[in-house]
Amino acid sequence: MKVTKQRVHVTQKCLLALLLLLAVAFPGSYQAWAHHAFSAEFDANAPVTLRGNVTRVEWINPHAWVHLAVEQEGVVVDWMVEAGTPNTLLRAGINKNSLPIGSEIVVRGYQSKDRSCKPACKANGRDLAFSDGRKVFMGSSGTGAPKDGLDPSGR
Repeated sequence: MKVTKQRVHVTQKCLLALLLLLAVAFPGSYQAWAHHAFSAEFDANAPVTLRGNVTRVEWINPHAWVHLAVEQEGVVVDWMVEAGTPNTLLRAGINKNSLPIGSEIVVRGYQSKDRSCKPACKANGRDLAFSDGRKVFMGSSGTGAPKDGLDPSGR
Protein backbone atom coordinates (compact mmCIF):
# COMPACT_ATOMS: atom_id res chain seq x y z
CA MET A 1 0.00 0.00 0.00
CA LYS A 2 1.39 3.35 -0.99
CA VAL A 3 1.21 6.04 1.71
CA THR A 4 0.38 9.43 0.33
CA LYS A 5 0.37 12.83 1.97
CA GLN A 6 -3.38 12.93 1.53
CA ARG A 7 -3.83 9.59 3.36
CA VAL A 8 -1.60 10.75 6.24
CA HIS A 9 -3.58 13.99 6.48
CA VAL A 10 -6.90 12.11 6.62
CA THR A 11 -5.52 9.76 9.30
CA GLN A 12 -4.38 12.70 11.40
CA LYS A 13 -7.82 14.30 11.14
CA CYS A 14 -9.48 11.04 12.18
CA LEU A 15 -7.21 10.71 15.21
CA LEU A 16 -7.90 14.29 16.23
CA ALA A 17 -11.64 13.75 15.87
CA LEU A 18 -11.40 10.59 17.99
CA LEU A 19 -9.50 12.41 20.74
CA LEU A 20 -12.04 15.22 20.76
CA LEU A 21 -14.88 12.72 20.91
CA LEU A 22 -13.27 10.95 23.88
CA ALA A 23 -12.70 14.27 25.68
CA VAL A 24 -16.38 15.17 25.25
CA ALA A 25 -17.64 11.68 26.12
CA PHE A 26 -15.48 11.37 29.28
CA PRO A 27 -14.96 14.94 30.54
CA GLY A 28 -13.82 14.08 34.08
CA SER A 29 -11.34 11.38 33.19
CA TYR A 30 -8.50 13.68 32.18
CA GLN A 31 -8.91 16.13 35.06
CA ALA A 32 -7.08 13.83 37.47
CA TRP A 33 -3.99 14.12 35.30
CA ALA A 34 -4.05 17.90 35.19
CA HIS A 35 -1.68 19.86 37.37
CA HIS A 36 -3.06 22.87 39.19
CA ALA A 37 -1.73 26.21 40.34
CA PHE A 38 -1.46 26.79 44.10
CA SER A 39 -4.11 29.50 43.99
CA ALA A 40 -6.61 27.22 42.26
CA GLU A 41 -7.02 25.05 45.35
CA PHE A 42 -5.32 26.68 48.34
CA ASP A 43 -5.86 29.94 50.23
CA ALA A 44 -2.72 32.06 50.71
CA ASN A 45 -4.63 33.98 53.41
CA ALA A 46 -5.33 30.84 55.48
CA PRO A 47 -2.01 29.69 56.96
CA VAL A 48 -2.11 26.59 59.16
CA THR A 49 0.33 24.93 61.52
CA LEU A 50 -0.43 21.26 62.00
CA ARG A 51 1.18 19.09 64.68
CA GLY A 52 0.22 15.48 64.28
CA ASN A 53 1.13 11.89 63.68
CA VAL A 54 1.75 10.50 60.22
CA THR A 55 -0.97 8.01 59.26
CA ARG A 56 -0.10 7.49 55.60
CA VAL A 57 2.23 8.79 52.90
CA GLU A 58 1.34 8.74 49.20
CA TRP A 59 4.57 8.91 47.21
CA ILE A 60 2.94 9.80 43.88
CA ASN A 61 3.20 12.36 41.07
CA PRO A 62 2.44 15.16 40.50
CA HIS A 63 2.29 15.72 44.30
CA ALA A 64 3.12 13.52 47.25
CA TRP A 65 0.56 13.56 50.07
CA VAL A 66 1.27 13.23 53.79
CA HIS A 67 -1.73 12.22 55.90
CA LEU A 68 -1.81 13.36 59.53
CA ALA A 69 -3.97 12.77 62.59
CA VAL A 70 -4.10 16.19 64.28
CA GLU A 71 -5.72 16.79 67.67
CA GLN A 72 -7.81 19.95 67.48
CA GLU A 73 -9.93 21.04 70.44
CA GLY A 74 -9.97 17.52 71.89
CA VAL A 75 -10.97 15.85 68.61
CA VAL A 76 -8.63 14.04 66.22
CA VAL A 77 -8.97 15.50 62.72
CA ASP A 78 -7.59 13.84 59.59
CA TRP A 79 -5.53 16.13 57.35
CA MET A 80 -4.11 15.54 53.88
CA VAL A 81 -1.06 17.71 53.22
CA GLU A 82 0.01 18.21 49.63
CA ALA A 83 3.76 18.31 49.12
CA GLY A 84 5.96 18.74 46.09
CA THR A 85 6.82 15.96 43.69
CA PRO A 86 8.64 12.92 45.08
CA ASN A 87 11.76 14.21 43.29
CA THR A 88 11.46 17.60 45.04
CA LEU A 89 11.14 15.85 48.39
CA LEU A 90 14.14 13.64 47.69
CA ARG A 91 16.25 16.71 46.91
CA ALA A 92 15.07 18.28 50.19
CA GLY A 93 16.16 15.18 52.12
CA ILE A 94 12.83 13.38 52.52
CA ASN A 95 12.48 9.81 51.27
CA LYS A 96 9.93 7.03 51.77
CA ASN A 97 11.55 6.07 55.08
CA SER A 98 11.71 9.62 56.49
CA LEU A 99 8.08 9.69 57.56
CA PRO A 100 7.28 6.41 59.33
CA ILE A 101 3.67 5.82 60.32
CA GLY A 102 3.07 7.20 63.80
CA SER A 103 5.93 9.70 63.77
CA GLU A 104 5.06 13.19 64.99
CA ILE A 105 5.76 16.11 62.67
CA VAL A 106 4.83 19.78 62.42
CA VAL A 107 3.74 21.12 59.04
CA ARG A 108 3.31 24.78 58.19
CA GLY A 109 1.28 25.52 55.12
CA TYR A 110 -1.99 26.83 53.75
CA GLN A 111 -5.50 25.43 54.03
CA SER A 112 -7.53 24.54 50.98
CA LYS A 113 -10.27 26.86 49.82
CA ASP A 114 -12.73 23.99 50.32
CA ARG A 115 -13.20 23.91 54.10
CA SER A 116 -15.58 20.92 54.07
CA CYS A 117 -12.90 18.53 55.36
CA LYS A 118 -14.42 15.58 53.47
CA PRO A 119 -12.92 13.01 53.37
CA ALA A 120 -10.23 14.96 55.26
CA CYS A 121 -9.11 18.54 55.71
CA LYS A 122 -6.58 19.56 53.07
CA ALA A 123 -3.57 21.82 53.16
CA ASN A 124 -0.60 22.60 51.00
CA GLY A 125 2.60 22.03 52.96
CA ARG A 126 5.22 24.77 52.96
CA ASP A 127 7.71 23.24 55.37
CA LEU A 128 7.96 20.28 57.69
CA ALA A 129 9.71 19.97 61.05
CA PHE A 130 10.76 16.61 62.48
CA SER A 131 10.75 15.86 66.22
CA ASP A 132 14.57 16.08 66.23
CA GLY A 133 14.36 19.72 65.09
CA ARG A 134 15.28 19.24 61.43
CA LYS A 135 13.23 21.37 59.03
CA VAL A 136 12.78 20.76 55.32
CA PHE A 137 10.98 22.55 52.53
CA MET A 138 7.97 20.57 51.25
CA GLY A 139 7.86 22.21 47.85
CA SER A 140 4.73 24.34 47.78
CA SER A 141 6.18 27.09 45.64
CA GLY A 142 4.54 27.70 42.30
CA THR A 143 1.99 29.88 40.63
CA GLY A 144 0.03 31.67 43.31
CA ALA A 145 1.99 30.39 46.32
CA PRO A 146 2.82 33.12 48.85
CA LYS A 147 6.24 34.66 48.33
CA ASP A 148 7.55 34.49 51.88
CA GLY A 149 11.22 33.73 51.16
CA LEU A 150 11.13 30.43 53.04
CA ASP A 151 11.76 28.06 50.16
CA PRO A 152 15.26 27.38 48.79
CA SER A 153 14.74 29.54 45.70
CA GLY A 154 14.15 32.59 47.93
CA ARG A 155 10.59 33.12 46.69
